Amino acid sequence: MDLTLLYRGPLASCDYDCPYCPFAKRRDSPAQLRADRAALARFAHWAREQRGDRLSVLFTPWGEGLVRSWYRNTLAELSHEPHIDRVAIQTNLSCRTDWLADADPGTLALWCTYHPGQTPYDRFLRKTREVADRGVRFSVGVVGLPEHLADAARLRAALPGHVYLWVNAAEGHTYTDAEADAWTALDPLFPYSRHPHRSAGLPCRTGESVLSVDGDGTVRRCHFVRAELGNLYDGSYRTALAPRPCPLAVCDCHIGYVHLESLPLYDVFAGGVLERVPADRTATAPEAGAAGGRALLPLV
Repeated sequence: MDLTLLYRGPLASCDYDCPYCPFAKRRDSPAQLRADRAALARFAHWAREQRGDRLSVLFTPWGEGLVRSWYRNTLAELSHEPHIDRVAIQTNLSCRTDWLADADPGTLALWCTYHPGQTPYDRFLRKTREVADRGVRFSVGVVGLPEHLADAARLRAALPGHVYLWVNAAEGHTYTDAEADAWTALDPLFPYSRHPHRSAGLPCRTGESVLSVDGDGTVRRCHFVRAELGNLYDGSYRTALAPRPCPLAVCDCHIGYVHLESLPLYDVFAGGVLERVPADRTATAPEAGAAGGRALLPLV
């Protein structure tokens, strides 16, 4: 069985205080950190034992995982498992990068976000070069706030051409067509983020080959649908795996809508779905539907 797992444990603390993030500068207590470490160890043990399956794993912590040794160690260890095709994590890249030497660069990948105002530009750029020098696949992105545009353009100019720079539409922000054009000049796929996607009743890979797992092992189809499919550790989730339509009206987060079968994003990101690396960095998105705002893209 080929399974993609989105793992999100109890960790909710971050070393940044981005004003657009509800988890900025939240502190986990020592007991909460111990619980997160134990939950991650349990998940990693399970993943190592699933030698009859092919696994891909994306860690999507609410906080910043790579400042914690147990995330760095787990990623490095899982990258060497022959039945794991990809292991990736969303990160602000504030951690040191020497741990990458212990990982298999053919399996490990990073989804990196640059947060202007939280880290010096030169420091972040240096970190991306260190990752590139290690041969690790990665993407880099920013939240598409007006005050980030100049920093994003500067970063795009400095990154190697093969490194994809993505732009996430800022939650609650309405984009004029002119603003959207400026962001699309940096990220040709920005229209996918600008507009939420109609998803109700449409086929989605989540719940069949893509699953969300929390620290207790509870399995759901994705992070955004709360209905439970079973538990990872007692195997009860397996009987629930099946094609199923999306029960939500819209999907507006990349880690959700990338799995919609009504969108061509598995072709766009072929080989790099988890780390958000397009197969062809010159790929373009379809034209946006209505002008301005967060209108819905036409179904494709």
